[in-house]
Amino acid sequence: MTNYYPRDIAQMVNSALENMPVVMVTGMRQTGKTTFLCSESGLDDRHYVSFDDFAQLEAAKSDPDGFISRDQPLTIDEAHKCPEIFDAIKRAVDKKRIPGQFLLSGSANFSILKNIAESLAGRSVYLAIHPFNRREIHQQIKPEPFIKIFFENQEIRRKSTVKPIRPEEVARGSMPTVCLRQVKDPVIWFRGYEQTYLERDVREMSRIGDLTVLRTLLRLTALRTGQLLSPSQLGRDAKLSAATTSRYLSLFEASFLINRIPPYRGNRSSRLIKSPKLYLSDAGLASYLAGMEQSASMRNDPFYGAVFETYVAQNLLSILSARWQNAALYFWAVQGRHEVDFVIEAGRSCLALELKSAARWQEKDLAGLKAFLKATPHCKAAILCHNGEDAVQLGKRLWALPTSMVLS
Repeated sequence: MTNYYPRDIAQMVNSALENMPVVMVTGMRQTGKTTFLCSESGLDDRHYVSFDDFAQLEAAKSDPDGFISRDQPLTIDEAHKCPEIFDAIKRAVDKKRIPGQFLLSGSANFSILKNIAESLAGRSVYLAIHPFNRREIHQQIKPEPFIKIFFENQEIRRKSTVKPIRPEEVARGSMPTVCLRQVKDPVIWFRGYEQTYLERDVREMSRIGDLTVLRTLLRLTALRTGQLLSPSQLGRDAKLSAATTSRYLSLFEASFLINRIPPYRGNRSSRLIKSPKLYLSDAGLASYLAGMEQSASMRNDPFYGAVFETYVAQNLLSILSARWQNAALYFWAVQGRHEVDFVIEAGRSCLALELKSAARWQEKDLAGLKAFLKATPHCKAAILCHNGEDAVQLGKRLWALPTSMVLS
């Protein structure tokens, strides 16, 4: 039996249960939500049911009020499969508001599903479980995230050797079953994941007859991970209208398959890019859908840089979601001139991060960071994240740090 890997978000979930009557844990399929609900310390005193169980689902649909009437706190897995349950929960909470009454989970974004969001407005809080971040994989979640500490105090106190991120780690991604090597062939696992997502999840969320079109769009979307999102261009390649493409992308987002990162507008540049950037939620899934082969030469693949950026994005989103919820992730770009891969903003301050998938960098790689510092006086530090081992301060507010350190 595989040992349980504690999740970074556990502290946030337990805190939410102490304050809110309904806590919703969402996330893409196979990110470990069920394992978390059943194995995480502090959640084992709750009554657990899953709507993957047909009998439980039918019982809830036939008598939702009676189903949730229990003597102990209730955890419902895959709760989105029974919309009737949400009105019953609303009535129960309005009758007697007790913190931690209901812990719900599902693979569809509750906050995007309008009827659910409206029925539990003011009564619930939403928390997302992402694919494993590096802290979780290495079972080092007790310390505060490095990036959060560095935001407060720009000092480096190295206590251990920092190892570069291997290409195979990036291409394998962070879905628990794959990154923990519970399958021999990740390609077969991802193929099954794609089929299940299209044939089960999408059909549950929307009436789409031709899944071939959706599969084509999904693969074209993967090829654009780390790029500016243009539904019209994506639609032309997929032979779909911009409106249909946008609708399908909303389905991908509602099921946590993609993330949109907005542009940072915390300075006065008049030519700032306004479109969001699109990222697949897992670098391994992006690698599979884009057809990138996992081999010794994968670092030389033209798509590797985008996959590496996707890997960093999913780690940052996971860390911010679990341990730094008052921070938000952006990117910065001035049309035709400068860009910075990521900007983390918390309060009125921010950090800028530029990525290099290699261990070495050149002076020109600092151009975007220097431009951002000049345009953004309230930026605490600009970091060139490289895949080497050395942490160096390059100048006032300018650093070069190992990516593995930044994500620790």
